[in-house]
Amino acid sequence: MRWLRQWFDTSAIPTQDGQGDRRIDWPRVIPFIGLHLGCLGVLWVGISPTAVVVAAVLYVVRMFAITAFYHRYFSHRTFRASRPVQFVFALLGASAVQRGPLWWAAHHRHHHRYADTEQDPHSPRYGFWRSHMGWFLTKEAFATDFNRVPDLARFPELRWLDRFDVVVPLALAASLYGLGALLARFAPALNTSGPQLLVWGFFVSTVVLFHATVTINSLAHRFGSRRFATTDDSRNNLWLALLTFGEGWHNNHHFYASSARQGFYWWEIDLTWYGLKLLALLGLIRDLKPVPAWVLERVER
Repeated sequence: MRWLRQWFDTSAIPTQDGQGDRRIDWPRVIPFIGLHLGCLGVLWVGISPTAVVVAAVLYVVRMFAITAFYHRYFSHRTFRASRPVQFVFALLGASAVQRGPLWWAAHHRHHHRYADTEQDPHSPRYGFWRSHMGWFLTKEAFATDFNRVPDLARFPELRWLDRFDVVVPLALAASLYGLGALLARFAPALNTSGPQLLVWGFFVSTVVLFHATVTINSLAHRFGSRRFATTDDSRNNLWLALLTFGEGWHNNHHFYASSARQGFYWWEIDLTWYGLKLLALLGLIRDLKPVPAWVLERVER
C-alpha cells in the first residue's frame, strides 16, 4: 500500500497529492499517535536520574538543532556554515522527529510569505489545534515543495535526510535502547535499562520537544506583546522564548527574519543566539547576520 511506503520513503508522496486538502490523513498519522502512546511506557519502566538526564540533554541538543539550523540557518540563511557542519546539525535536527530539513524549511518559508492569512497552514486564526499540530497531519502538508528550497535541494545528503526522514529517529531509538542495556549490565548502580532509556530519551523527550516547538505556531501569534507593527499577529513572549531557546521573540522575528538573533536587546534571553556565538568563536560557523540599526529605530513607542 502506498500510504505504508510513505512512512519510510517520502518520495512516494506525489508533490501535488492532496494539495488544498486540509483533512487529517489518518493512515499516515499512525506513527505520530504511536510516538505519544510510547510515553505511557513510563508506567512500566519507572524513572531514574540517568533517564531524566538523558531526556533533558536530548531536549537541549535537539532544540538547538531545530532553532539554530532548521529555523535560522536552513529556513532564513542568517549565517554561513561549511557543508560538514551543515550536515551534522541537519542530522541532529532530523533526530527530533520533525521531518527532514527541506520539508521543514519549505513549510516555514511558506508561512512567512502568507503569515496569518488563509494560505498560512498553521495560523491560530483558524483554530488552536490546526495551528498546533493539525496542519502537518493533512494530505496538503505531507509532501516537500522543492520549489521553495532550491538553495538546499542541491545537496544530495540533505535530500536523502528529507526522503528517508524516519531513519535517524529509528537509529536514535535503537541507540538509546542499546545504551540503556549496556548501562544495566556494566553500571547497575545507575538503575536504568534499555526500555527505560528508550521511553524517556526517545518518546518522552521527543514529545515534549515537539509540543514546545509548535507553541510558536499556536501561542506566539496570540499571547504576548507587539513591539513592531507587522501584518500578522506575531507577539513577543518571554516564557515561550525560555522554552524554545529564543524563538518566543516572535514579533521581532516576523518584522526582521534575516537576523541570526531573535532577542533584539540584551535583556531578551535568546539561548540559541548564545549558542551560535559560541559556534562562531570556535570557527564552526561564520557571518552571523546582526540586527540592523534601522530595525531598532522602527520600534513602536
